[in-house]
Amino acid sequence: MGFAEKRGDYYRGRYKIAPGKYGTVADATGATIRFRTKREAEQAANDEESKVRGGTWRDPAAGQTRFGDYASRWYAAQDLARSTMENYRSNLEVHLLPYFGEMELFAISSFDIAEWEKQEKAEGYAASSIKGWRGNLHLVLADAVDDGLIDSNPATKRRGRGKRAGRARDRGPEKVITDALGALLIAERAALLSGRDDEFVVVVLKYFTGMRWGELVGLETEYTRLRSIRVEHQLYELDSSELHRCPPKDDSYRTIDTPSWLSRLVSDHIARTAPQPCPCHGRTYVFRGLGAANGAARRPGAKLVDVARRAGVSTGTVSNLLNHPDRVAEATRVKVEAAIADLGFVRGAAGGETAPHWRRNGFATWLFGPAASGWYPRKAPQDTHPVPLLAEPWPGVPARGRNASGRADACWTPIARGLTPHGLRHSHKTLMRELATPPPLMDDRLGHLDGSVQARYDHVTADMRARLLDGLTDAWESALDARSAMFSRSPVSVLDELLRARERKVGEAARNELRAAYGVKREKFGR
Repeated sequence: MGFAEKRGDYYRGRYKIAPGKYGTVADATGATIRFRTKREAEQAANDEESKVRGGTWRDPAAGQTRFGDYASRWYAAQDLARSTMENYRSNLEVHLLPYFGEMELFAISSFDIAEWEKQEKAEGYAASSIKGWRGNLHLVLADAVDDGLIDSNPATKRRGRGKRAGRARDRGPEKVITDALGALLIAERAALLSGRDDEFVVVVLKYFTGMRWGELVGLETEYTRLRSIRVEHQLYELDSSELHRCPPKDDSYRTIDTPSWLSRLVSDHIARTAPQPCPCHGRTYVFRGLGAANGAARRPGAKLVDVARRAGVSTGTVSNLLNHPDRVAEATRVKVEAAIADLGFVRGAAGGETAPHWRRNGFATWLFGPAASGWYPRKAPQDTHPVPLLAEPWPGVPARGRNASGRADACWTPIARGLTPHGLRHSHKTLMRELATPPPLMDDRLGHLDGSVQARYDHVTADMRARLLDGLTDAWESALDARSAMFSRSPVSVLDELLRARERKVGEAARNELRAAYGVKREKFGR
């Protein structure tokens, strides 16, 4: 039983915590409560001792632990995937510790958390990001409750509270998607921006498989097979810019069926680029990076391939003119020299060692985003501005280097403004919906897991897979036909070969019908 202890002009309550160990009744701050009467002190002490016997007692002094100290111990105790640990570390260091670090655990209230959320929103962070950081805060405080440091978790949201509107407050804008033609046109533009075919292949592959970005960057040549791609690893970009080779998200190992044309596109790319083992992992990857090792995806100045595309000749011809001008015909020399002048090409200005892997931000910001929207993002001292183009050959060759905008005579119109590389994964899911693909096959391709009882009785059959591949092939061929109707050639060599092969297969009469049907789209997606 608890007892009262006389202390001058007041009583304090004392209760047994463990054999030979007694506690004093205290408030939430750990300060001793002073009682006016002996009876009040005894009753309070008995209440605390009953909590000890019932296993619900919390040491009041424990709540005085600073959030920063507890969060450090909490993080050190975790044993999770490296990518998850990096996310937790970033969330704590950048968003939680600056606000809550010096606060004592018992002092953190729901009002403090609401004020922190308002502050993050005022700084321009997305609602979805703030929701994730709050989830991390909730996890830390939930463990503090389990450790007996606080009685309840102030980060827990009560249902039905908060401002109500037609949309959920933390729901972001709807994801931008595109169709097969849009993906093909974006792939072509990305290849024009990069000056090589790799970006065309990866954008098409991402749209028609729905693979995650890390899975594409981490795709090794040994896992590209006839009519399928095996997802075994991903390259996850840590905050230190290191690319960590790890299992796919949620251990979503899977085999993705690919149509024969897509398998050929990837295998031809591997044969053309002859990839070598990278210096960071010693593995041979299907795709390699662009730009210098610092991750800059857009190098200044026109490239050799830009000159070749502008002049309508091969890169070998341009190289011959630069090294052995006497071996090049006069008419060709005039065309190439005109292209060099138009583009402001300076030999060696756009050189640099190629990075072994893409960086997410560089690819999305300087290649994919401009290809989808037709605009470069803001980068001091320049504000956002259209991608400057030389009009011929269609759909235009990006002008680079000094006074690029002054030399340009065209720009691209948007295809899907706001589309991101991850949006192609959403686009693939939407395409499968349009093709009436059964849900278990959609989950199988995307690496999702449906834990419902109904899903346990759904199974994927060979006929389902065959119908999906036929539908993907039809969508691809329709996109090629529409692109051919806009213009029958492309400065991107791999697409040019595909257009030529498609025209041979379709025939002249059908091609004229397609041009009549799709010709209007050249104006929409051209310049």
